[in-house]
Amino acid sequence: MIHQDTIVALATPSGAGAIAVIRLSGKDAIVIADTCFKSVKNQKTLNLQKTHTIHLGHVMDENKIIDEVLVSVFKNPNSYTGEDVVEVSCHGSNYIQQEIIQLFLRKGCRMATAGEFTLRAFLNGKLDLSQAEAVADLISSDNEASHQIAMQQMRGGFSSEIAKLREELLNFASLIELELDFAEEDVEFADRTQFKDLVERISFVLKRLIDSFAVGNVIKNGIPVAIVGEPNVGKSTLLNALLNEERAIVSHIAGTTRDTIEDEISIGGIGFRFIDTAGIRETKDVVESIGIKKTFEKIDQAQVVVFLADSTNFKDESFVHTFKIEIEKIKNKYPLKPLLIVANKVDKLDDKHIKFLETDIPNIHLLSAKKGIGVDTLKEKLLSFVNTGALRNNDTIVTNSRHYDSLLKALEEIEKVKHGLETGLSGDLLAIDIRQALYYFGEITGEITSDDLLGNIFANFCIGK
Repeated sequence: MIHQDTIVALATPSGAGAIAVIRLSGKDAIVIADTCFKSVKNQKTLNLQKTHTIHLGHVMDENKIIDEVLVSVFKNPNSYTGEDVVEVSCHGSNYIQQEIIQLFLRKGCRMATAGEFTLRAFLNGKLDLSQAEAVADLISSDNEASHQIAMQQMRGGFSSEIAKLREELLNFASLIELELDFAEEDVEFADRTQFKDLVERISFVLKRLIDSFAVGNVIKNGIPVAIVGEPNVGKSTLLNALLNEERAIVSHIAGTTRDTIEDEISIGGIGFRFIDTAGIRETKDVVESIGIKKTFEKIDQAQVVVFLADSTNFKDESFVHTFKIEIEKIKNKYPLKPLLIVANKVDKLDDKHIKFLETDIPNIHLLSAKKGIGVDTLKEKLLSFVNTGALRNNDTIVTNSRHYDSLLKALEEIEKVKHGLETGLSGDLLAIDIRQALYYFGEITGEITSDDLLGNIFANFCIGK
């Protein structure tokens, strides 16, 4: 895959704004930009300017001034793509953006495809494949944790760990291959004890990285939390209190929420997606029945369930009995989902009833969504369901499903190597399994790629990156 033409694209979001940045990359990027640029002073020629310099002037279409701009020059190989790169900062009018881009297209540029700038950075050795993928994750990160992981991966944290394992395995693979050249002499160049230790260590690291995907996937995609309970217990009020905005309609009329309402906030750097569901009750209302059906669908999709009740109802002993039965039903139906039992409207209770609730129903959380009492504590409890220890320790966390799949396949091959060493398998058969493990390591960092793989990865990027 060879890219020698010069590409252009809008690097900032489309739409009107204060400024916009138009990026060019390729062997003729500076020359093409120079044909359309007239500096304010000294009639500068961009190709003669030093790399990493900025120049004030006008973009000209023949004698017509399109805009006053700042042009940044980055000469190869010291640029993002490893090629000559020019970035034109112009005013953010849609008209100006399109006029400048169309001008560059007429001068010989081609419109960049999705992710093509980053693809060129990968092909020119500026980034490995996992670092390139981290660029997309960084752009889409919407909370502190996902941003932190993407930054670590973009700096090569994950890549360096995989590359180190691959290099050590490659060294032993070379010795095993060498033994095959001296098969008749029956010699061992690879110390089997040291090799077994290495395989054990690689297996341990792979398992740790694979296990980290559970946390990484949650951090990257957010944790869906279903807020469920009977009608008019304050589910919508709680959602509004968690989001700190009037997102859901609040009414004293039972059954107001006929559909699910979703929104996301960041708690402790982790994204939580709250789902306010229709109240669960027996009803003949067709629309409300559909909402209740959707409620159970959302519980199936959620990773955490918040079961909300009206604390004033606990004064009735028959309600307490029924409530406990309902809780057991949910626990039995969803045994693997964390369940938070929450009593709302605690501001309407006296100390006697509060004490009764705390002693009679274990692990119940008391709050008043309307008054904001206990909402912060609820957020802390939700955060406790996420294992943030690895994040705090700055450990490598896998968030990419492609990496996860390759790690699983690499571990499978390493386990075969380990079994082969234990059973005294011949060197030629060991070498086959080692080569396969090295292949899957190489898939992650990009030592081994295909056009289809690259196409799938970079198609998910935005144009201009």
